[in-house]
Amino acid sequence: MTAKGEDLERSFQVGQRALELMKTYGSSASPRAYEVWYTYVTGAKPVINEAIKRIAADRGSVRDEDVESLHSEHLSPQKFAQEAEKTGATVIAEIDEVMEMLEMALGSTAKYGESLEAFSNDLAITIDKRRIRELVAALVTATKDVASNNKTLEARLRETRGEIEVLRETLEAVRIESLTDPLTGIANRKHFEEMLVKTIDQAIVERSPLALVVIDIDHFKRFNDTYGHLTGDQVLRLVGMTMREQVKTKATLARFGGEEFGIILPDTTVDTARTIAERVRTSVMSRELVKRSTGESLGKVTISVGCAGMRKGDTAVSLLERADQCMFAAKRAGRNRTVVDTDSAFEEADEGEAAAVA
Repeated sequence: MTAKGEDLERSFQVGQRALELMKTYGSSASPRAYEVWYTYVTGAKPVINEAIKRIAADRGSVRDEDVESLHSEHLSPQKFAQEAEKTGATVIAEIDEVMEMLEMALGSTAKYGESLEAFSNDLAITIDKRRIRELVAALVTATKDVASNNKTLEARLRETRGEIEVLRETLEAVRIESLTDPLTGIANRKHFEEMLVKTIDQAIVERSPLALVVIDIDHFKRFNDTYGHLTGDQVLRLVGMTMREQVKTKATLARFGGEEFGIILPDTTVDTARTIAERVRTSVMSRELVKRSTGESLGKVTISVGCAGMRKGDTAVSLLERADQCMFAAKRAGRNRTVVDTDSAFEEADEGEAAAVA
């Protein structure tokens, strides 16, 4: 079989498996659902795999609204593509206007050059004082015209430079927004996933350590059901704020699921990652949650944390899965604790209890 034939066969097998999973977990046969499940089967976006595993573990099914949420948050670039296209079109219009003015200036300069050449030729064949005065007067007029055009062009270029700088800042703001979780202000799934792949590649090249921390808020559903989603959002912001305060090293902080957070720690051993994770956990636990509308104390928030260090042969999927399993081990051990992939609690844990999707 040719390489092309093998690729087609693999694609067919992946598509067939995606359709089987859609039937098994109750997703409608929409193009978006197929794209989500196809991505799940290929493992191209590890965070989608983790999200589906959790949803399936909680309910045994993956509803259409879950698929919509995964697609819009993780696979659809439409919103930011439209913003970038709009800003890009404005930049192009500005550049077109500048180019038109430059062409006018070049035309004016060429005409001035022709005047100088004619003046030089006339001087070479005449000694009449009156004619010389006429030529000098014409040259002065042409020089003034060129100076005026250049002055106008200079002013417009200065103005356009400022406008393009504003547009550049707009594009940068759109880019940052596309990578940021709007609720917590830290990185979103897309950025987390991209940085995990990038950081692993860099660690392999540089032969440097790398650690991944996965955080899950304990009993988060209880907060939402008891106090409402606004309080749930307050809990999410609390965890995100604590992560920013406690993680001082060069790291990527992200919210990559509903109540799930991650910390990518380059140049960091798993022992150091444990220290950082414990600092975040104890800081979250030390804070009392207060309902803003009434001032009512809602008690403490706790988190369960898993840490994994990169091993030889690790990919983004395998490293994330191991950190996730450590987090599940922390849940099974009683919550509000940190488990590392070198701990006995992790080594002895039954990985099947994570209820992963087959």
